[in-house]
Amino acid sequence: MRISLIGSGRVATHLARKLSQQHDIVQIYARHLTYAESLASEVNAQAIEQLEHLDPKIDLLIIAVSDQAISQVIQSVPSELAEVLIVHTSGSTHLNVLTEYHQKSGVFYPLQTFSFDRHVDWNTTPLFVETELDDDLAILTTLANSLSNRIYHYTSAQRLTLHLAAVFACNFSNYCYDMAKQVVDAQHVDFSLLYPLMIETAHKATQNDPVVMQTGPAMRGDLNILNMHQNMLEQQGSVDLSDVYGLLSQQIQKKHSLE
Repeated sequence: MRISLIGSGRVATHLARKLSQQHDIVQIYARHLTYAESLASEVNAQAIEQLEHLDPKIDLLIIAVSDQAISQVIQSVPSELAEVLIVHTSGSTHLNVLTEYHQKSGVFYPLQTFSFDRHVDWNTTPLFVETELDDDLAILTTLANSLSNRIYHYTSAQRLTLHLAAVFACNFSNYCYDMAKQVVDAQHVDFSLLYPLMIETAHKATQNDPVVMQTGPAMRGDLNILNMHQNMLEQQGSVDLSDVYGLLSQQIQKKHSLE
């Protein structure tokens, strides 16, 4: 396929690199030309600085920008691309944000966390596709199959639910790791000592129902330990961490009827 991308961030970068192995990346557009040029040089594409310069002789245009920018971008796509399938990559943006302005629209959402310096296992990354037209769904499904072994035809409402759940499973859990590091750093304790525990916890959560795997002082209803931990955080001046600790402990106790 002949594919162009709007965006040069983490999602756009990983998609462009992977797609370029089997498809022709034609153009890369970014708000800053230097960013577009950097990514374009990796995938043998042309960097452009204006949407008006988009080549209409492409099969697919991928909008990989921030959620709040998608509507503005689709309204700025030249009318010459009316027959081109245009998709966004957002987990939390409804398909109708595109279909309001462009009939041949779809969603191509990879459920994964992306960092510039981290390799992505595309074979195991779930890909969610949705389109306005049935013919376009077949095209996107074929493209998705060239990247991943896990393809799903989900609605915008289902995808939004997954995106919300992903914030808990990924973003919030990572912030918990951040808070854990703050705690041990205060006493010059090696954070890497927690790695085996973190890995085992993740493994258990993927192999069992997380509610059954819950452990810890809140699960046991050990008020002495809970109070001691919060006092330690307050004495260290970590009032915010103490508040988070208290809220999470209360929710665990409520979930397991230990209040």
